Amino acid sequence: MQDINPIYTNGFGVAFQWKRASLKDMKKIQIVFRDTGLLLSKKELIQFSKNIKCTKNNNSLCKDCASNESCRALLLETPAPQVTLAINQKELNAISDLVEGTLFQLDLDNLLGGLFKG
Repeated sequence: MQDINPIYTNGFGVAFQWKRASLKDMKKIQIVFRDTGLLLSKKELIQFSKNIKCTKNNNSLCKDCASNESCRALLLETPAPQVTLAINQKELNAISDLVEGTLFQLDLDNLLGGLFKG
């Protein structure tokens, strides 16, 4: 944990920034959940949030899929158009919390940093 600056965590995953990253990746956020890691800019994180909301609003699961955690019938697009995640409803909710919590924390840190600088 010495190499990272934690941003947000829940029972499903973690979001952080690397302390020692290349200059181009310095402001990117690493999101890690299940067996997946995504290194995203804030703009990409916002797009991912929109993709999550779209998946939540446009997918109706059958009764069996809604209660079966091993059924990964939902397809969630990532900001990388080549990558789509197959997930279940519980994972979708956990990823949503992770992304929204991360965005909230980034905005809060930005606001508080602005208050102390100004």
